[in-house]
Amino acid sequence: MTIRNFTQLFRGDALVGLILIVAAALALLASNGVWGDFYDLFLLTPAAIKIGAFAIEKPLLLWINDGLMAVFFFLVGLELKREILRGELSSWDKAALPIFAAIGGMAVPALIYAALNWAEPSSLRGWAIPAATDIAFALGFLALVSMGAPTSMKIFLLAVAIIDDIGAIAIIALFYTADLSVEMLAFAAAGVALLAALNLAGVKRASPYILIGAAIWAFVLKSGVHATLAGVITALMIPMEGKRENDPSPLKTLEHGLHPWVIFLVLPLFAFANAGLSLANLSPSAMVSPVTLGVALGLFVGKPLGVLTAAAAVVRVGWAKLPNGANWLHMAGVAAFTGIGFTMSLFIGGLAFSDAAMLNNVRLGVLAGSLASGLAGCALIFLAGQRASAAKAVRAKKNPSRGFRLSTAT
Repeated sequence: MTIRNFTQLFRGDALVGLILIVAAALALLASNGVWGDFYDLFLLTPAAIKIGAFAIEKPLLLWINDGLMAVFFFLVGLELKREILRGELSSWDKAALPIFAAIGGMAVPALIYAALNWAEPSSLRGWAIPAATDIAFALGFLALVSMGAPTSMKIFLLAVAIIDDIGAIAIIALFYTADLSVEMLAFAAAGVALLAALNLAGVKRASPYILIGAAIWAFVLKSGVHATLAGVITALMIPMEGKRENDPSPLKTLEHGLHPWVIFLVLPLFAFANAGLSLANLSPSAMVSPVTLGVALGLFVGKPLGVLTAAAAVVRVGWAKLPNGANWLHMAGVAAFTGIGFTMSLFIGGLAFSDAAMLNNVRLGVLAGSLASGLAGCALIFLAGQRASAAKAVRAKKNPSRGFRLSTAT
């Protein structure tokens, strides 16, 4: 294998999914083996930052979930801005299909979860858990069977997942916010105003934005609003264009620079810290608890049902068309991949519940629903590829001379 091939392998979406699978497997092993106590102690180890009277002290688990995940959301914000200005969300023709598909894919699983947990008000707080899609995992699974899917389907899945993340961010801000500190929110708002002023003044260097963004993160964290929102807000303020026409884009430079750190550090560490499911404390009733079933069925059934129903409605009324080269079997496969909730579902589950038994049920539902969704998506995309190959072979038999012409020129 050449160095170039090795580099391309490590940049591939399939490897991303593999890394997250390994991180989740290690978490399961650590939480159930002889290292179980050390795993728990590691996550509960306190760490603090203190500047004068301003102090932030949290266990490592929350530093990962509140701190490192802010970097992940910062990258999502950069991708979102780029897609809105230059990419698949830059016009209504391009954005209509993924927007409505994502809305359907959030609404139906939430309704399934709510229906199964309606009798338990304490469990209803987790309604948003199955509404989320894991971008990295979903694209990783698609890459495993990418031979059977047109490139347009990867773009469609990425657009749906990004819009899905916007919805998750809004849900976190509106429904998973603790008691608010008006003073800290005022400081955070001042920081956002300063970022806007830098942008309007034409400041193109990224470092001032990042420094101010770090301060906004601290203020938002202390305000009671979830701190990961600071990452998105900061990203949206990063300039798209350089100072001169041929200068590199500050936004794209940051995006490319952060991508390997998020893929190889942030997301695997989050998966390792949050996927630990203690089987010793897992009772048989947990398998069929309303929370477990609500999450698993919401992901495995609700996500693809919502995505396909909304997409079919938009195509039927003429607001959008299927992606180039795709058919409804391709769409069904990609819709199944949206049921891979993993990172975002575990993240929202941690915000919704603090009880250990409830979190175990959430993890069980997320792992079961995500795995089933991934396998179903692979099977459907593979089947779509097989049918496309068979149809191509039939056409070739009917037109054996097509694409091959013997010149008669002398």
